[in-house]
Amino acid sequence: MGLSRAQGEGSTALALPAAVPRMPRNAFAQWLARTLLRVGGWRVTGTFPNLPKAVLIAAPHSSNWDGLWGFAVKVAVGIRLSVLGKHTLFRVPLLAQILRWQGVIPVDRAAPLGVIEQAIAVMRAHDVIWYAIAPEGTRRRVPHWKTGFWKIAHGAGVPVVPAAFDYPNRRIVIGAPLELTDDMEADIARIQRWYAPFKGRNHDVVQPD
Repeated sequence: MGLSRAQGEGSTALALPAAVPRMPRNAFAQWLARTLLRVGGWRVTGTFPNLPKAVLIAAPHSSNWDGLWGFAVKVAVGIRLSVLGKHTLFRVPLLAQILRWQGVIPVDRAAPLGVIEQAIAVMRAHDVIWYAIAPEGTRRRVPHWKTGFWKIAHGAGVPVVPAAFDYPNRRIVIGAPLELTDDMEADIARIQRWYAPFKGRNHDVVQPD
């Protein structure tokens, strides 16, 4: 399946399809997040695909503000997104419980099995999981994305769902999922081209040659 442009006027509280992982409902937290988005003038456009497993990428990542608006959308929508975290953080039982509740995946960077392989193993072991990552790997404008997101999605056999920060229009845009091929460079170039209309707070996504 290819990528298509998001349609519609958008909302600060998109409903999640049944298959998408979600956090336990917290009415006050959702109200607060929706209020923050409304006051900030932000909205969400597009539709979350009805998928139990996916790798969600967010770009352009150009500012610390991305984390605030992205987290506000996450809470407002109620979606459960998993990220990687150092395994040492999980040594404290209470902290480990909180991190797992939030979807943090413990990884050991010194383990014989690499970080990407550990992430793939976790995704394969879960029936419902969305893994989230910023493919640029930094807030600077970079000519080439890091390839970890592609390797994880390809290795786990799941699609990539793109999300774009569109600062001029104060939108977070959810795109249609992309089924990966065996051609990493072509897949990444196709995804980068989808980001061409969108500009972050400080820069856009570098386009492939």
